[in-house]
Parts: sequence; C-alpha cells; structure tokens
Amino acid sequence: MAVTLGTAIPVGPPPARTGSVHSWDVSTGVDGPGTRFVVFLAGCPLTCLYCHNPDTWRMLDGTRTGVDAVVAEAARHAAFIHAAGGGATLTGGEPLLQPAFCTELFERFKHQLGLHTALDTSGFLGARADDRLLADVDLVLLDIKSWDRDLHLRLTGQHLGPTLDFARRLADLGKEVWVRFVLVPGLTDGPANVEGVAQFAASLGNVSRVDVLPFHTLGAAKYRARGSRFPLEGTPSPSAEQLEAARSVFAGHGLLTV
Repeated sequence: MAVTLGTAIPVGPPPARTGSVHSWDVSTGVDGPGTRFVVFLAGCPLTCLYCHNPDTWRMLDGTRTGVDAVVAEAARHAAFIHAAGGGATLTGGEPLLQPAFCTELFERFKHQLGLHTALDTSGFLGARADDRLLADVDLVLLDIKSWDRDLHLRLTGQHLGPTLDFARRLADLGKEVWVRFVLVPGLTDGPANVEGVAQFAASLGNVSRVDVLPFHTLGAAKYRARGSRFPLEGTPSPSAEQLEAARSVFAGHGLLTV
C-alpha cells in the first residue's frame, strides 16, 4: 500500500547539492522493510519494455530540489517510520544517475535522522556508486531484468554486464541485497532464464531475499497520457502457478522468495 503525499518543492535558499526529484511518498512493503519514506528521482538510462513509470525517464521530468528540502520532508515522518521499523529508500528512475545527490541524502537520512537506508537500482550505473555512497546504504534492492544477455538488451536497451559487476562488488563488500526479478510471460519466464538468475543470486552469498514480481499493466495509462503506446500491451500478467513455479526455482537454490 502506498499513500502519495505530494511532490518535493524546493524551500529557502539553494543548499549545497540539488537533484532532480520526481516525487516522494510513504509506502509499506514494496521498497524495503517496514514503512518507508521513498524518494523517486528523475532520469533513467534504461528503456524497459515493462516500465510502469515512464514519467521518470528524463531528468527534466523532475523538480530541481535541494537536499535540505528532501530531508525536511523525511523528518516529518521519521518518528512514525522508526516505530514501524522502516527507513528511507531512493528509487526512480535510476538514482545512480545522480550519485552525488544520493550520497548526501543517504548520509543525512542515516546520521541525522537515524533511518535504515535502501537503494533501489538496476545496477547498470553501479560504477558511479563510490565507497562513500555505499557506506551509508544498508540495503540494495537490485533489479536483475534477465539472465539471457540478448533478451536483457532487447528488454532494457542496455547490456547486462554492468549489473552483474555491481552485484559482485556488493557481495565483496558484504552489502545486503534483495534481488528483484519481474516475471513477464513469454519474455522473462523461460526456465533457463529464471534458473540463470537464481544460480547467480545464490552464488553471491549476500542475497537475503528475492522478490519475484508479477508483470502488470498499471502504468499503461501513463503511456497514453504521453501520447505513446505501452510496449507490452496485450501481454498477460503471470498466473499464480507461474509465479509459484519461478519462486520454487529460487527457493531450490536456498534463497528466501517473496
């Protein structure tokens, strides 16, 4: 469940660092443990066929917002978030398109507000996340779109390699990871593809959970509003049996699945 509270609005004089912020909300159960303050950053280098947030693709789609303004919004909910065992999550778009902004936000969330922190990323720009940024990240929600390299390129417009490199680096750092894998009938649900992602995730040693997420068309209206067609229009959502079959593959490798 997510309750949209509004879009971030710059207040006062510009702080030391600003970023392009699409919106923010408070959500439970989908962006990390507990109730979380979630910041959607604008801009993404991927063009995923099943993306349900096309309104976050361009940095120009966001509002130029200072670190102080974002932290002030998070502070309003900090007591409730602490009580609910939650934290703060940066998502998008792709947060690592704005690494300096992310670094300052994570530092402030963690050390000023005492919040658990999570980074939701495709990992494609993982090389931009330096050690200072990752030092204040408690959890990485890592989207692995496909194990098949050709399918990954067709699905996202980008190569898989950088995501795998970032995953291995996170493993070397001992950083906790939740892998997120979207099950799309006829695209990502092939047995070899699911098995490949599962084997890789299990090999890392730092993956504490795998979210097998069902493909949906909830973002189709956003495409129509932009005057375009949803690329996977007509593709069905996976059945409960298909989801269970995929989850059983990950579970068979000793991974907790949701």
